[in-house]
Amino acid sequence: MVVKRVRAVLAAALLCVFAIGSATASAQEPQSANFRFDETSISTGGLIESNSANYNSRVGIGDLSVGRANSSNYSAELGSRTDADPYLKVTVTDASADFGYFSPSTPATATATFEVVNYTSYGYAVQIIGDPPTFNGNSIAPLTSNAVSAPGSEQFGLNLVANTSPSVGANPDNGTAPDDFGYGEAAPNYDTADSFRYVEGESVALAPKSSGKTVYTISYLVNVGSRTAAGQYTTQQSVVVTGTY
Repeated sequence: MVVKRVRAVLAAALLCVFAIGSATASAQEPQSANFRFDETSISTGGLIESNSANYNSRVGIGDLSVGRANSSNYSAELGSRTDADPYLKVTVTDASADFGYFSPSTPATATATFEVVNYTSYGYAVQIIGDPPTFNGNSIAPLTSNAVSAPGSEQFGLNLVANTSPSVGANPDNGTAPDDFGYGEAAPNYDTADSFRYVEGESVALAPKSSGKTVYTISYLVNVGSRTAAGQYTTQQSVVVTGTY
Protein backbone atom coordinates (compact mmCIF):
# COMPACT_ATOMS: atom_id res chain seq x y z
CA MET A 1 0.00 0.00 0.00
CA VAL A 2 1.37 3.39 -0.97
CA VAL A 3 1.21 6.12 1.65
CA LYS A 4 -1.27 8.85 0.82
CA ARG A 5 -0.26 12.46 1.05
CA VAL A 6 -0.40 13.50 4.67
CA ARG A 7 0.52 16.59 6.62
CA ALA A 8 2.05 16.88 10.07
CA VAL A 9 2.19 20.04 12.16
CA LEU A 10 4.44 20.19 15.20
CA ALA A 11 3.83 22.82 17.87
CA ALA A 12 6.42 23.51 20.56
CA ALA A 13 5.14 24.49 23.99
CA LEU A 14 7.26 26.08 26.70
CA LEU A 15 7.88 24.75 30.17
CA CYS A 16 10.55 26.39 32.31
CA VAL A 17 11.90 24.56 35.35
CA PHE A 18 14.23 26.05 37.94
CA ALA A 19 16.31 23.60 39.96
CA ILE A 20 18.08 25.00 43.00
CA GLY A 21 20.42 22.82 45.01
CA SER A 22 20.43 22.68 48.79
CA ALA A 23 24.03 23.84 49.13
CA THR A 24 24.61 27.41 50.26
CA ALA A 25 26.37 29.88 47.97
CA SER A 26 29.56 31.61 49.00
CA ALA A 27 31.97 34.10 47.51
CA GLN A 28 35.63 33.26 46.96
CA GLU A 29 38.38 35.86 46.62
CA PRO A 30 40.41 35.45 43.39
CA GLN A 31 43.88 34.24 44.32
CA SER A 32 46.89 32.27 43.17
CA ALA A 33 50.30 31.35 44.56
CA ASN A 34 51.50 34.90 43.84
CA PHE A 35 48.55 37.19 44.61
CA ARG A 36 45.20 37.50 46.37
CA PHE A 37 42.39 40.07 46.31
CA ASP A 38 41.05 40.59 49.84
CA GLU A 39 38.18 42.77 48.62
CA THR A 40 35.08 41.41 46.91
CA SER A 41 34.94 44.34 44.50
CA ILE A 42 37.58 44.86 41.81
CA SER A 43 36.91 48.35 40.50
CA THR A 44 37.50 52.06 41.10
CA GLY A 45 35.15 51.91 44.07
CA GLY A 46 32.82 49.69 46.04
CA LEU A 47 30.71 49.27 49.17
CA ILE A 48 33.29 47.63 51.40
CA GLU A 49 33.86 49.54 54.65
CA SER A 50 31.42 52.23 53.43
CA ASN A 51 28.45 51.11 55.51
CA SER A 52 27.00 51.53 58.96
CA ALA A 53 23.61 51.10 60.59
CA ASN A 54 22.67 54.61 59.40
CA TYR A 55 24.13 55.02 55.91
CA ASN A 56 25.32 53.24 52.79
CA SER A 57 27.80 54.87 50.44
CA ARG A 58 28.61 53.86 46.86
CA VAL A 59 31.96 55.32 45.84
CA GLY A 60 33.73 55.32 42.53
CA ILE A 61 34.52 57.38 39.46
CA GLY A 62 32.98 55.04 36.93
CA ASP A 63 33.54 51.55 35.60
CA LEU A 64 36.90 50.67 34.14
CA SER A 65 35.19 47.87 32.19
CA VAL A 66 31.86 46.12 31.85
CA GLY A 67 30.86 42.69 30.61
CA ARG A 68 32.13 39.20 31.41
CA ALA A 69 35.62 37.77 32.01
CA ASN A 70 36.23 34.04 32.21
CA SER A 71 38.97 31.55 32.93
CA SER A 72 38.99 27.86 33.78
CA ASN A 73 38.55 28.75 37.47
CA TYR A 74 36.60 32.04 37.61
CA SER A 75 33.76 33.84 35.88
CA ALA A 76 33.38 37.55 36.63
CA GLU A 77 30.60 39.98 35.73
CA LEU A 78 32.29 43.40 35.42
CA GLY A 79 30.67 46.70 36.30
CA SER A 80 29.50 48.39 39.48
CA ARG A 81 25.80 47.73 38.82
CA THR A 82 25.80 44.00 38.12
CA ASP A 83 22.95 42.11 39.76
CA ALA A 84 23.68 39.12 42.01
CA ASP A 85 20.25 37.51 41.48
CA PRO A 86 20.15 34.43 39.19
CA TYR A 87 18.21 34.94 35.97
CA LEU A 88 16.90 32.39 33.47
CA LYS A 89 14.76 33.27 30.44
CA VAL A 90 13.42 30.93 27.76
CA THR A 91 11.54 32.09 24.66
CA VAL A 92 10.06 29.89 21.94
CA THR A 93 10.50 32.08 18.87
CA ASP A 94 9.11 29.72 16.21
CA ALA A 95 6.75 27.12 17.65
CA SER A 96 5.20 25.55 14.56
CA ALA A 97 7.14 22.93 12.60
CA ASP A 98 5.24 21.95 9.44
CA PHE A 99 6.59 18.88 7.65
CA GLY A 100 4.35 19.20 4.61
CA TYR A 101 3.45 15.92 2.88
CA PHE A 102 5.12 12.61 3.70
CA SER A 103 6.55 10.38 0.98
CA PRO A 104 8.33 7.01 1.27
CA SER A 105 10.95 8.24 -1.21
CA THR A 106 11.79 11.65 0.29
CA PRO A 107 12.64 12.71 3.86
CA ALA A 108 10.40 15.35 5.43
CA THR A 109 12.05 18.06 7.51
CA ALA A 110 11.00 21.00 9.66
CA THR A 111 12.49 23.40 12.20
CA ALA A 112 11.50 25.18 15.40
CA THR A 113 13.54 27.75 17.31
CA PHE A 114 13.95 28.93 20.89
CA GLU A 115 16.27 31.21 22.86
CA VAL A 116 17.82 30.81 26.30
CA VAL A 117 19.47 33.49 28.45
CA ASN A 118 20.89 32.83 31.89
CA TYR A 119 22.85 34.92 34.36
CA THR A 120 24.82 33.75 37.44
CA SER A 121 23.12 30.33 37.37
CA TYR A 122 26.35 28.57 36.31
CA GLY A 123 24.76 26.95 33.28
CA TYR A 124 21.64 25.07 32.24
CA ALA A 125 20.38 21.95 30.49
CA VAL A 126 17.62 21.73 27.85
CA GLN A 127 15.31 18.73 27.43
CA ILE A 128 12.50 18.04 24.95
CA ILE A 129 9.42 16.24 26.22
CA GLY A 130 6.66 14.85 24.02
CA ASP A 131 5.57 12.03 21.73
CA PRO A 132 6.65 11.49 18.12
CA PRO A 133 4.12 12.44 15.41
CA THR A 134 0.94 10.38 15.88
CA PHE A 135 -2.29 9.79 13.96
CA ASN A 136 -5.19 7.60 15.12
CA GLY A 137 -2.95 5.59 17.44
CA ASN A 138 -0.15 5.19 14.87
CA SER A 139 3.18 6.83 15.76
CA ILE A 140 6.24 7.41 13.59
CA ALA A 141 8.99 5.28 15.16
CA PRO A 142 11.48 7.44 17.08
CA LEU A 143 15.21 6.92 16.60
CA THR A 144 16.40 5.68 19.99
CA SER A 145 19.98 5.54 18.72
CA ASN A 146 21.76 7.90 16.36
CA ALA A 147 21.11 7.25 12.67
CA VAL A 148 21.26 8.91 9.26
CA SER A 149 18.18 9.58 7.15
CA ALA A 150 16.83 6.39 5.51
CA PRO A 151 13.83 7.12 3.23
CA GLY A 152 11.42 4.21 3.08
CA SER A 153 11.89 3.36 6.78
CA GLU A 154 9.88 4.92 9.58
CA GLN A 155 12.08 7.43 11.43
CA PHE A 156 11.48 10.40 13.71
CA GLY A 157 14.51 12.21 15.05
CA LEU A 158 16.10 15.57 15.63
CA ASN A 159 19.34 17.37 16.34
CA LEU A 160 20.40 20.96 17.05
CA VAL A 161 22.95 21.57 14.30
CA ALA A 162 23.11 22.38 10.58
CA ASN A 163 22.65 19.33 8.34
CA THR A 164 23.38 18.63 4.68
CA SER A 165 21.66 15.25 4.17
CA PRO A 166 18.91 16.30 4.29
CA SER A 167 19.57 20.03 4.29
CA VAL A 168 17.89 21.43 7.40
CA GLY A 169 18.66 23.46 10.51
CA ALA A 170 21.42 25.68 11.89
CA ASN A 171 24.11 25.52 14.54
CA PRO A 172 23.50 27.19 17.93
CA ASP A 173 23.93 30.95 17.54
CA ASN A 174 25.77 32.56 20.45
CA GLY A 175 25.78 36.02 18.93
CA THR A 176 28.67 38.45 18.88
CA ALA A 177 30.59 39.78 21.88
CA PRO A 178 30.36 42.14 23.70
CA ASP A 179 26.57 42.11 23.46
CA ASP A 180 25.53 38.47 23.70
CA PHE A 181 28.18 36.37 25.51
CA GLY A 182 26.40 33.12 24.68
CA TYR A 183 28.03 29.82 25.63
CA GLY A 184 25.22 27.42 24.70
CA GLU A 185 25.93 24.29 22.68
CA ALA A 186 24.19 21.19 21.39
CA ALA A 187 24.42 18.23 23.78
CA PRO A 188 26.15 14.94 22.94
CA ASN A 189 24.02 12.74 20.62
CA TYR A 190 22.39 15.89 19.20
CA ASP A 191 25.53 17.76 18.07
CA THR A 192 26.54 15.84 14.92
CA ALA A 193 25.43 16.87 11.44
CA ASP A 194 23.25 14.35 9.54
CA SER A 195 22.88 12.21 12.68
CA PHE A 196 19.38 12.18 14.17
CA ARG A 197 17.91 10.80 17.39
CA TYR A 198 14.95 11.24 19.71
CA VAL A 199 14.76 9.86 23.24
CA GLU A 200 12.18 11.76 25.28
CA GLY A 201 13.72 13.61 28.21
CA GLU A 202 17.33 13.47 27.09
CA SER A 203 19.37 16.67 27.23
CA VAL A 204 19.56 18.16 23.75
CA ALA A 205 21.44 21.37 24.60
CA LEU A 206 23.41 22.87 27.47
CA ALA A 207 25.54 25.74 28.69
CA PRO A 208 28.54 24.77 30.85
CA LYS A 209 28.56 28.15 32.63
CA SER A 210 26.62 31.39 32.98
CA SER A 211 25.65 32.40 29.47
CA GLY A 212 24.13 35.23 27.51
CA LYS A 213 21.60 34.63 24.73
CA THR A 214 21.87 31.51 22.60
CA VAL A 215 19.45 30.89 19.72
CA TYR A 216 18.78 27.19 19.10
CA THR A 217 17.28 25.63 15.97
CA ILE A 218 15.69 22.20 16.37
CA SER A 219 16.17 20.22 13.15
CA TYR A 220 13.43 17.60 12.77
CA LEU A 221 13.45 14.59 10.43
CA VAL A 222 10.57 12.26 9.47
CA ASN A 223 10.75 9.29 7.11
CA VAL A 224 7.86 6.95 6.40
CA GLY A 225 7.47 3.53 4.83
CA SER A 226 5.11 2.37 2.11
CA ARG A 227 2.84 0.81 4.76
CA THR A 228 2.74 3.79 7.12
CA ALA A 229 -0.91 4.62 7.82
CA ALA A 230 -2.15 7.70 5.96
CA GLY A 231 -3.50 10.65 7.94
CA GLN A 232 -2.62 13.97 9.55
CA TYR A 233 0.10 13.35 12.10
CA THR A 234 0.57 15.81 14.96
CA THR A 235 2.53 16.07 18.20
CA GLN A 236 2.90 18.52 21.06
CA GLN A 237 6.36 18.90 22.57
CA SER A 238 7.72 20.96 25.45
CA VAL A 239 11.10 22.61 25.82
CA VAL A 240 12.27 22.14 29.43
CA VAL A 241 15.19 24.29 30.64
CA THR A 242 16.78 23.60 34.02
CA GLY A 243 19.27 26.04 35.53
CA THR A 244 22.21 24.56 37.44
CA TYR A 245 23.15 26.40 40.63
